[in-house]
Amino acid sequence: MAEREAGMDILSWIVFGFIVGAIAKWIVPGAVPLGCLGDIVIGVVGAFIGGWIFRLFGHEGVTGFWNWHSWLCAIIGAVVLLWAARILAGRRHVT
Repeated sequence: MAEREAGMDILSWIVFGFIVGAIAKWIVPGAVPLGCLGDIVIGVVGAFIGGWIFRLFGHEGVTGFWNWHSWLCAIIGAVVLLWAARILAGRRHVT
């Protein structure tokens, strides 16, 4: 039974990451289209970044799928990730 719960947890992270990544790419203008897998990676990594940022200020990070605070935290983290990637990519192309 524990294996089934762990599988659903992974599935939840995939769905969560996809939605958060898609929202972040919609918010950040000019974000590169990376497809569904890219949205998932952006969303999941953004959730970790958002959790880290929120904990720096004494708040909880991502705590659950059905929690609006988790969604806000993850979206902010994903937007920060895309913003930072865009700045770094812009500096790399300028020679």
